Amino acid sequence: MASARLALTGGTGFIGQHLLRALTRRGYQVRVLLRRPTMLPADCTSAVIGDIARPQNMAQALADVDAIIHSAGLSVAASGRPEDDYRVLNVEATVGLARAAQRAGVRRFVFISSIRAQAGASDARVLTEEMEPRPTDAFGRSKLAAEQTLSDVGIDWVALRLATVYGPGVTGNMARLIRLARSPWPLPFGALTARRSLLSLDNLADAIDCVLKAEEPLRRVLIAADAQPLTLGEMVAAMRRGLNRRPGLVPVPSSLLAATLRASGRTEAYERIAEPLVVDPAALLRLGWTPPVATEAGLEQLMRSTA
Repeated sequence: MASARLALTGGTGFIGQHLLRALTRRGYQVRVLLRRPTMLPADCTSAVIGDIARPQNMAQALADVDAIIHSAGLSVAASGRPEDDYRVLNVEATVGLARAAQRAGVRRFVFISSIRAQAGASDARVLTEEMEPRPTDAFGRSKLAAEQTLSDVGIDWVALRLATVYGPGVTGNMARLIRLARSPWPLPFGALTARRSLLSLDNLADAIDCVLKAEEPLRRVLIAADAQPLTLGEMVAAMRRGLNRRPGLVPVPSSLLAATLRASGRTEAYERIAEPLVVDPAALLRLGWTPPVATEAGLEQLMRSTA
């Protein structure tokens, strides 16, 4: 598969843009599937226009394709959208594309899922693929439903449940944390002990390379995360090292942080900063994946590259 032809959805998004560049550098021939020609991403040398929400006629788009990387869909950042939107764009479009890929003779379907298919914003357990999924929102439920429908399609597939992804261009909660780390002020995270798993864009590209090259059939879910979960304070300290600054962390009791955030109606924000969400990527490691980027080094480099 080292010089295989790939079809990539979501090539204009945060993850998709990086995968386009990273997989091309690795020697893959990447064909981007786009809804509109005006969306053509930088560095794209091959694109086909089509709508994955209506994948009935994808013969041209998938001709001679060896594998599909499906990263398009509604993200967790689209919270507030009707559940039907998640069902149409994250479930029905995924299974429709997988069936079109099967008809076209595509060898493998790589679905970019999320750890939110397995748990909510926090979980006291170290999560593995064998645990019963407990999604808590429309986004997570839609990702889990898409995974489950793939098992009914006669194509070799793998669903990568990603921990929180970080890298240049990141949005959402990680972008807010980066802004806090760049601020000149001390931050009240020094007493937090809960750890959370992250995933660098470079490690994600390496994980996809690993599953593409796997010789045996997969047809399963795999968790993808950096090897080392960090506390929020450790994340900030690494980011500020990348800026050649001290950590600037104040040990404010977590009970006080909880009271402050919950009083302002930001309960999930508290869960994301003060409660754990640790995942175990052991199954992917057994497949041969060795994440090349350590989390702290990745966060330092992120701040240097976006300074």
